[in-house]
Amino acid sequence: MINLNESAFKRVKEMIDRSDEVGVSAFKAGCGATIVDAGINSNGSYEAGRLFAEACLGGLGSVSFAVDLELSAPSVVVKVANPSVACLASQYAGWALKGEGFYALGSGPARSLYGNEPLYATLGYRERSSVAVLAIESSKFPPDSLLETVAACCKVDISNLYVLIAPTNSLAGSIQIVSRVVETALHKLFELGYDVSKVLHGFGTCPIPPLPEDFMTAMGWTNDAVLYGGKVWITLRDEVAVDSLVEKLPSSSSSDYGLPFLDLFKRYNYDFYQVDPMLFSPAVVTINNLATGHLSSVGRENVELLRREWFR
Repeated sequence: MINLNESAFKRVKEMIDRSDEVGVSAFKAGCGATIVDAGINSNGSYEAGRLFAEACLGGLGSVSFAVDLELSAPSVVVKVANPSVACLASQYAGWALKGEGFYALGSGPARSLYGNEPLYATLGYRERSSVAVLAIESSKFPPDSLLETVAACCKVDISNLYVLIAPTNSLAGSIQIVSRVVETALHKLFELGYDVSKVLHGFGTCPIPPLPEDFMTAMGWTNDAVLYGGKVWITLRDEVAVDSLVEKLPSSSSSDYGLPFLDLFKRYNYDFYQVDPMLFSPAVVTINNLATGHLSSVGRENVELLRREWFR
């Protein structure tokens, strides 16, 4: 098995070595951890977003770019091997990071070193590594005290903790968010109680939204990109038919489907946890079961909603 943190570190090192070229800045925090700023005080780039996203996948996935012809907008193309580990044990944002006026969800393979989230027991996956790679979506840098806690939880020397950070309304930030399109399908399967270890390959595409000025709009647009424009193909092997799950996989299966995410968020008085958790999945999901040879495709894109929102 690949070591997720060591593989992710190769992407981080490339970002640092090519920092001028890809528009990022790297510096040592006072505590000794290395921060790679891909969008707070740095411009970032498409390449920075690609490397950021691949680091989040722990080296088990690749991200490239294409054009969404219907929207005339750039899009990501995500290919993932061993999706249960790449997407859930690494890429999923499941670590609540709190400290000194700072709050964010941590993602990336450092989570697999800490392993305190319930999903690790279900996946049966934990990792040991001398280096830890953590990814944060935020417009603020984490305080030193929080970084020290993270290093202790991961059982690594603070000098071997690397933190990638970019705000939602930055180019690298938006790219790494929409590159989670396969992860949203895997997480939906996981939440439905499916044994995700049976998933062999994941492939996804998702449009990249334009960059608005403010965080809230960016949060809405990146969610909408996945909910209304994301498409995922899953290859699995299961002797038992999975047809009963398939209809529940796309975002359109949720009662909250149909509104721009920011409008929905306002409806629930900005309480994220009031939104139906079954909404968070791609617009279209296609499953190919190699055990039966069956191919199922469910869901629908809503390009008109995205066009109205992004091209006002």
